[in-house]
Amino acid sequence: MEYWNSTLGSGFILMGILKDSGSPELLCVIITVLYMLALTSNGLLLLVITVDSRLHVPMYFLLGQLSLMDLLFTSVVTPKALMDFLRSENTISFAGCALQMFLALMLGGAEDLLLAFMAYDRYVAICHPLNYMVFMRPRVCWLMVATAWILASLSAIVYTMYTMQYPFCKARNIRHLLCEIPPLLKLACADTSRYELLVYVTGVIFLLLPLSAVVASYALILFTVLHMPSNEGRQKALVTCSSHLTVVGMFYGAATFMYVLPSSLHSPKKDNITSVFYTVVTPALNPLIYSLRNKEVMEALKRVLGKYML
Repeated sequence: MEYWNSTLGSGFILMGILKDSGSPELLCVIITVLYMLALTSNGLLLLVITVDSRLHVPMYFLLGQLSLMDLLFTSVVTPKALMDFLRSENTISFAGCALQMFLALMLGGAEDLLLAFMAYDRYVAICHPLNYMVFMRPRVCWLMVATAWILASLSAIVYTMYTMQYPFCKARNIRHLLCEIPPLLKLACADTSRYELLVYVTGVIFLLLPLSAVVASYALILFTVLHMPSNEGRQKALVTCSSHLTVVGMFYGAATFMYVLPSSLHSPKKDNITSVFYTVVTPALNPLIYSLRNKEVMEALKRVLGKYML
């Protein structure tokens, strides 16, 4: 099979999900609305957490980082997908594809680790409330965030460099919403079976270790909550934890489908739906899930909006 010079050629063609759908115009409108919702809700949540001093506590510091990651993640993919559809121009350069892959892997990996740290934060707050500000002092919080960003960046750059070093065939069509490892490897003109196995094994480890920490944290939290004497305290703890578990379920469910399930269970249509879910839908819903059921956030939002609108 012939090869094409991916560094000098015109790059790849992202087929995406819009043109393959039955109603591309309607889907384009829905994705645009969800993207604007993600920008607005995450932006407002970041503003409130930054401006309101009452939210300067570890829980909301980590929540602010989650909003930042969601805001960046959806912005890496969604604007280009929408512009490509509107301009009927789906090409992406080799360097652009590598950059998009790196950013998506970095932000996804950072969120993976951050959700585990957020579960630990809730465990300490509910199971060891008297020592909360000792275990979750500012230095520890910054260390958690730095660990998530650094480890995710290192992992992403290794994956990106190794994936992009393969020779690619003349068929440049990536049947996916963005440049990601599984669909890109299908274009490689070399044996990628060992690398695919490595991606699978490391993906399982990278997902299951944080997920195990989340499950362990919430098992201990549930045990503690069930023994709380106060119904009000029990209800408050359950509301806070249920919000986090909803976000965890959405993120790990999509990530597991994309990187853990065997390739025989994948198809371009299923992969595209999953990618839309974790790049567009989840970033739009996360801040709503956390804020609408959280009285502290809603009260802080009213104070901040009232201050700037008066």
